[in-house]
This record gives sequence, C-alpha cells and structure tokens, in this order.
Amino acid sequence: IKDNAPAGTVLRYVGDLHGDLSQTATARLDVKLVSVPVTSALGQVKGADSIFEIYTESYGENPIVIQGAGAGAAVTARGVFGDILRIIGNK
Repeated sequence: IKDNAPAGTVLRYVGDLHGDLSQTATARLDVKLVSVPVTSALGQVKGADSIFEIYTESYGENPIVIQGAGAGAAVTARGVFGDILRIIGNK
C-alpha cells in the first residue's frame, strides 16, 4: 500500500464520525487507512501523538484542529497492567 501512495503523502489511520450524532441509529463511524499530504495537519502527526480535525458548517473546509500527545505504548501497557491487577484483586 505504501509503495502505491502518491508522492508527497503519508499513510494514516483516520476515523470519520458523521451523521446525526444525537441519534445513535444515524451516527456512523468509518475507520480507514488513507494517504494524506505530508504538509497537512494529519500528515504532520508524529509518534504517539493524536489529532482531531472537526469540520462544521460554520467553518466549512477549515477544520478546528486539536492536537496533542497520545498515550503511547508505555502508558497504554501501564493502564492495561493496572486493569489486570484490579481484576485479580476483585476475585
């Protein structure tokens, strides 16, 4: 897949939440592996960082961008290990 991506792009997993989010029956989440321009906000994400681009009618094609540190492997592993210890302790 990476070899077929256009020049100047990188691959990113992207979740797209759309529809009427106040109604669970019509809210939809799609997750895809897409190629995005390396110069875009998604293209600039490094390591375990996370980013949200929020598109609204008011802002049109200019999303509100929220970006920051993601959990990363060590923090995630610590959380899972803590959950396991809590489960064992509750038996």
